[in-house]
Order: sequence, then C-alpha cells, then structure tokens
Amino acid sequence: MTCRSDESPRIRTESSVTLFGMAQTPNDPAGTTHQFQNFQNRGQAEKSSGPNMGLIIGAVAVVAVVAIAVAALLML
Repeated sequence: MTCRSDESPRIRTESSVTLFGMAQTPNDPAGTTHQFQNFQNRGQAEKSSGPNMGLIIGAVAVVAVVAIAVAALLML
C-alpha cells in the first residue's frame, strides 16, 4: 500500500458476487402447452354441463327483493 503524505491510506477490499443463471434443463412448473390445452378443454366441458347456480340464486334474490319492495309500497 503506497500513499502520498497528503492522502489518507486506502484499504482495498475485494467482494464477490455470485449470479445464478437459468437451469440447464427446462423446468416449467406449468407443464407443456399441450398439457395446458388439455386442462383448458377439460375445464370448459365441465363448466358447460348444467345450469349456472350462482345466476339462478341471484335472479331469485332479485325477484324476492322486488316483491318485498312492491308489497311495502302497497301497504302505504
């Protein structure tokens, strides 16, 4: 370590950085495109069978609320 009289001494420090690259073998947790398409088609087939219960329950609730509102207005 050499320094001039007008400079303060400097200490060299070394640091290392480890970078992690991509794996050599592909590891896709989602699977392949073919597997995804099979999953998608299976999900659509299950969805299309039977009525949508949420829609039916919502419609019944709306009819009940409207009926209660009409009954309340008629009692006035």
